[in-house]
Amino acid sequence: MWMIHDESDHIDNILLTWSPPIVVFRVKLMDMPTDATKRIGLFEQLLRLNASDMVSGAYGIEGNAIVATETLQTENLDFNEFQAAIDGLTLALTEHYPQLRTYHTASTS
Repeated sequence: MWMIHDESDHIDNILLTWSPPIVVFRVKLMDMPTDATKRIGLFEQLLRLNASDMVSGAYGIEGNAIVATETLQTENLDFNEFQAAIDGLTLALTEHYPQLRTYHTASTS
């Protein structure tokens, strides 16, 4: 397990877990909102983003957190694929977080 900090893109805490034969990249976006209406809206937005913008990664729920994940096979993994996974998560979070943070409330941080 490793933690990646990408200061140049202001992405922090990408968790990398190696569980042969896969490597999983995971980053926490936020805690789920406690307000049911906000939660439903957030879930709908995440599903839309999964269908339209998340080519190989996905948004999901882990415990009480909204996370973005990317999974790669390790057998023939090279540096370019590794970097592309990080770049894909970074791009998605950079582009999507302004929309998603509207569902975040101070009481759920």
